[in-house]
Amino acid sequence: MSEFRQLTDDFWASPQITPEDVADAASRGIAMIINNRPEGEAEDQPSGTSIEDAAASAGLAYHAIPVSPGGFNEVQVEAMTKALDQAEGPVLAFCRSGTRSTLLWSLAMASQGSSPEGLSASAAKAGYDLAPVRLLLDQLSARQPD
Repeated sequence: MSEFRQLTDDFWASPQITPEDVADAASRGIAMIINNRPEGEAEDQPSGTSIEDAAASAGLAYHAIPVSPGGFNEVQVEAMTKALDQAEGPVLAFCRSGTRSTLLWSLAMASQGSSPEGLSASAAKAGYDLAPVRLLLDQLSARQPD
């Protein structure tokens, strides 16, 4: 069973989940699962289709926004922002360790005007460090009107 880490009331991050973890997510009130892991990144990872099918069976929305370990791009940030905006309840995002999901979440939130300091504090409480994207967080947040 995977470890779901709560960053906010509406966002959780996790290392790789299995189709069996989807039922646990649903029982915790998760409404949407976001898969940030590229298909076939590791031989032992469940397929995105198997998790998508489990999410559909549990009545959960599902989005795949794969992020390679090499970094993020604007399309991924926009896709994450759109998915979070469409969520009808709490979201669980996962990747290999939960780090890429957390970093992408923070970029999406900063692009909507969330404070980099607040995002960093939320991530730190869940055991994640936003330092690798801190400069980008500041830039995205600064784009927003006061």
